[in-house]
Amino acid sequence: MRSRNSPAAHRRPYSKKEFDKRGWYPDALHFVPASHDTPRAPPMTPTPAYDIIAMAASAGGLTVLGQILGRLPDGFPVTVVVVQHLDPRHRSLMSEILSRRTLLAVKQAEEGEKLQLATVYIAPPNHHMLVNPDRTISLTQSELVHFVRPSADLLFESVAGSYKERSIAVVLTGTGSDGSMGVQAIRNVGGTVIAQDEETSEFFGMPQAAIKTGCVDFILGLDEIADALVTLVTKGEVS
Repeated sequence: MRSRNSPAAHRRPYSKKEFDKRGWYPDALHFVPASHDTPRAPPMTPTPAYDIIAMAASAGGLTVLGQILGRLPDGFPVTVVVVQHLDPRHRSLMSEILSRRTLLAVKQAEEGEKLQLATVYIAPPNHHMLVNPDRTISLTQSELVHFVRPSADLLFESVAGSYKERSIAVVLTGTGSDGSMGVQAIRNVGGTVIAQDEETSEFFGMPQAAIKTGCVDFILGLDEIADALVTLVTKGEVS
C-alpha cells in the first residue's frame, strides 16, 4: 500500500492484473475516447492529488498518446507535458492530430508560456522542453541527450525539481532508453512512475529501460493507463 503523501518505498511494480484485482478503477472513472460525436463528460471538480503528468514516447507513440488522452475527462485538473521523438526536419502536426482525439486543450509548447490545467503541451521538434518552478516552459536546443532532442530525461528531471511529489511520469512505447534517468528523479522526490507493459507496447525499449531502474510503480497495459491516471489524481492514494 502506498499513500499519496508517504515517501516512495522500494517495492515490486503492480501488474495490470493486480491493479484490476485491487479495484482501483471505479466504474464512474471509465471514459470513452473523445470524438466530435462523443458526449462531453462533466468537468472534474475534486482537489487534485497531483499537479502534473509528464509523458514520453518514441516509435509508435502517436497512436498510444491519442488513446490515453482520449480517455481523460473534460476539465482533468492537471497539466500534461509530452515528449515525443519526432523527425526534426518536418513541422509537427501532433498538436492538431491529438486535439481531435481528446477533450483537453492541446498545443505545441512555446518558450516562456505559463502552464495551464486541463492542457496538453507537446515539445516542439528538435527542442528540449523543461518546466520551471514558476510553472513556465523553457525550450532549448542544447546538445542531444542519448542521441535525442527532445529528451524525456530532461523533461522528467525538470518536472521532479519543480513539482516534487506532486508529479507523475509515464513512459510509453519507444526504442532506446530515454526516460530511464528521469524516472529516478521522479521517484527520488516521491512522485509516481508508470510504464507501459510489453504486451501492448509496439516497441518495449523505453518502458523496459525504465522498469529496470526499479523506480516504476505501475506496469500497465495501454487500456489501463488513463484510468490509473484519473484514479491517482482524484483519489490521491491506492489501497
